[in-house]
Amino acid sequence: MDSPSAISLIPPVVVMAVAIWLKRPILSLVVGAVAGLLMLFPTQPFELLNTFAEISTSVMQDETIGWLILVCGGFGSLIGLLIHTGGAVAFGRSASKLATGPRSSMFMTFVLGCIIFIDDYLNALSVGEAMKRVTDKYKISRQMLAYIVDSTAAPICVIIPISTWAIFFGGLLENNKVAEAGQGVDVYIQAIPYMLYPWLAVLMVMLVTLKIMPAIGPMKKAELAAQNGTPMDMLPDVGVEASASHHHVQGQTVPAGDQYAVHSMEQEFEESNKHGKLRNFVVPMLMLIGFTIYFDIDVLKGLIVTLVLTLAFYAYQRLMPLGEMMEVMMNGFKTMLPAICTVIAAFVFKDVCDKLLLPQYVIENLTPYMTAQMLPAIVFLAMAILSFATGSSWGIFAVSIPIVMPLAYAVEADIPLVIGALLSASSFGSQACFYSDSTVLAAQGSGCNLVSHAVTQLPYCLIAASLAFVGFILIA
Repeated sequence: MDSPSAISLIPPVVVMAVAIWLKRPILSLVVGAVAGLLMLFPTQPFELLNTFAEISTSVMQDETIGWLILVCGGFGSLIGLLIHTGGAVAFGRSASKLATGPRSSMFMTFVLGCIIFIDDYLNALSVGEAMKRVTDKYKISRQMLAYIVDSTAAPICVIIPISTWAIFFGGLLENNKVAEAGQGVDVYIQAIPYMLYPWLAVLMVMLVTLKIMPAIGPMKKAELAAQNGTPMDMLPDVGVEASASHHHVQGQTVPAGDQYAVHSMEQEFEESNKHGKLRNFVVPMLMLIGFTIYFDIDVLKGLIVTLVLTLAFYAYQRLMPLGEMMEVMMNGFKTMLPAICTVIAAFVFKDVCDKLLLPQYVIENLTPYMTAQMLPAIVFLAMAILSFATGSSWGIFAVSIPIVMPLAYAVEADIPLVIGALLSASSFGSQACFYSDSTVLAAQGSGCNLVSHAVTQLPYCLIAASLAFVGFILIA
């Protein structure tokens, strides 16, 4: 294309429409890329195919993509080992011994969620699995447990720079020239103070666990039901679906047989060694943090050394044969493939949008109306809605950053503040969306009905999001 025009908006609209319709971010990004190429080569199918192949090849040869694949996959492998050996369950079991009542059991769940900051999948599964019997004992509803778990999954992982979120988004910032090569995580760290939604979500759940903030809305009904021993499926407005069979736990009825998204990590957790030792979780975690810091926050180097030493550590204890460890690591790597494929598809889509001059069109048309003061709040609101609608917290960020960041530079907005707004929207979508990975895994790990969990935590998410929106206006 010779000059920017409105038709360049068609591919992003296609991506959003397909993502909302099919709830498949990778497919929607590929469809959007093909739609863009059809606009460039409407009567030249071979040229379209050649261009798509060239863009895909150049993306796969990109240094940042290679780094992301290795690091995200490596994290998956380590998480797989931590779960398979029972180390993650043992860690939660040990921590739960400190709980002596309703308030302390909820607060212990919160603290445990804050400690397991490496990955939101690991967090959601391990904390819920470890604490649900403790909270059942003190008649805390499964909905409350799932809310605490979900609020300390993505929001905690976002504001800790040694996590899969920091690696993923740091890589995106580098690829989109927002940060220089190797400086993605540094730029990410600068934006952490401005990630208002995660900070507010964590603060709110802490106040709820300490009972400073009362249970509200559907959560209040769920809590009363748990305390009074009322079967949860007698509260249809709480969002719990009746089930053909139930089992009773400490005065509350828990639906049995509810099937959530099939996830290999969930299966791995179920099959993990329930007699695992605490050291098999703590030692690898400390090594990962220590080596990452030792190598100047180079997560890849820290991860490689940690994996090698963890294999030796487990082999010394004869926990499992080397072949089995390799298989566990491969399965862990596979759990990260959706994230890896999302970012690859997003970069292909970004290159197509560049050929259509989309960033230039958006900048030319929005700059006269957009001010540096309003941009962060508008970015947060728009991206939060899209992330909630699509259930794609990582995919939406990957799609939006090539458009939002040039606009931020054009209006001379505060770059860390805009990045903070984008990541706030991303973590909101991850927590609040009814079918996001984080929501599904928090419900799964806590043994709570998925719809019931989503409905009961939504008011808290909306309060934190509203405060974050006001905060972005005031700070800017």
